Amino acid sequence: MALTKERKSNLIEKHRLHTADTGSCEVQIAIITERINYLSEHFKSNSKDHHSRVGLLKLVGQRRRLLDYLKRTNITRYKEIVDKLGLRK
Repeated sequence: MALTKERKSNLIEKHRLHTADTGSCEVQIAIITERINYLSEHFKSNSKDHHSRVGLLKLVGQRRRLLDYLKRTNITRYKEIVDKLGLRK
């Protein structure tokens, strides 16, 4: 299992904006980043898994779109999440 309930709830707790927040851009970006990191490690030992590679590329595109949206709407929140997750750009 790539992302357990405990790990996902920890990510939500760490990146949420308020107590009932489970779907803000920051939370979604953090969850997608965790999945991307897991798949990147997966490909180190399973280099021929092309089906999962397509899913990885979709996740990267989805995260990019969320980051672009956040950059357009609130640049300070964008800079905070990029620094917190250690993303390039």
